[in-house]
Amino acid sequence: MSSYPYKKINAFTSHFSSGNPAACLYLEKGQTLSADDMLAVAKEHDGFVSEVVFCTPVEDAHYQLRYYSSECEVAFCGHGTIACMYDLIANSPLLLATPQITITTSKGSLKVYNEIPSADAVFITAPDMVELTVNSEIDAVAQYLEISESDIRNDLRMECIDAGLRTLIVPIASLKTVLAMHPDETALKQFCIKYEVDIILVFSSEVVSSQSMMRTRVFAPRFGYLEDPATGSGNSAFGHYMLKNALWNGSAASIEQNAEPVAFNVVKLKESAGKVLFGGSATTRIEGRYML
Repeated sequence: MSSYPYKKINAFTSHFSSGNPAACLYLEKGQTLSADDMLAVAKEHDGFVSEVVFCTPVEDAHYQLRYYSSECEVAFCGHGTIACMYDLIANSPLLLATPQITITTSKGSLKVYNEIPSADAVFITAPDMVELTVNSEIDAVAQYLEISESDIRNDLRMECIDAGLRTLIVPIASLKTVLAMHPDETALKQFCIKYEVDIILVFSSEVVSSQSMMRTRVFAPRFGYLEDPATGSGNSAFGHYMLKNALWNGSAASIEQNAEPVAFNVVKLKESAGKVLFGGSATTRIEGRYML
């Protein structure tokens, strides 16, 4: 039996929200786990965290990350990346003095920008954006989200963008509708499989805080849970959507996310050199060793 350093870390926390929990298991350089072992660890976390992050150092300031939900390996997990990298940087004097770190994921090599000393946050370069075609009509989307067609804005298009995960973006007319949504998980999973999307992001331009730009919610039934309360990849896709539709100029912005009217999570976005970056802080809740 082997043991590994282990933490449960909540990403995208703010002074009034609980964030989105991820489990982080830290391997040593050269250590490996099989896909079966990683999936088994993730299955043990079903209902406890959305994803487990497996982090292995490659060389100085370079790490390899893999992500698993209780259902399968996940191509990219934004909140897990924030949780893992914030923790590593905040607890290493060497990394805390390093402005830029590299991570390798199944989506390629990405950059992590250390802004903990100045802004108590890390920012991640989102994977390259790919626009996808989804042949679902508004009536089908409304049906599976259990809302009326009139709740979906007709001045903006639904679009599917992959910036880590294939994200169907649905513009909603009112914050009230966004907060009230509670679709059936099994039916929505069938919809996602049929139309080959990973997650569904709904958004409203109505917000609670004057410091926020948009409110989002993200549904992710393909990964074994209905809702992701704070999402890096989904909001990165949303960042590209906002740029394309002239809803955002790329300057630093805050996105409210989840179904809580006031205790929402905060995902930060900004554009740099044509890339969308997502960022936030994180809080460690549990620390120990994982026996495998």
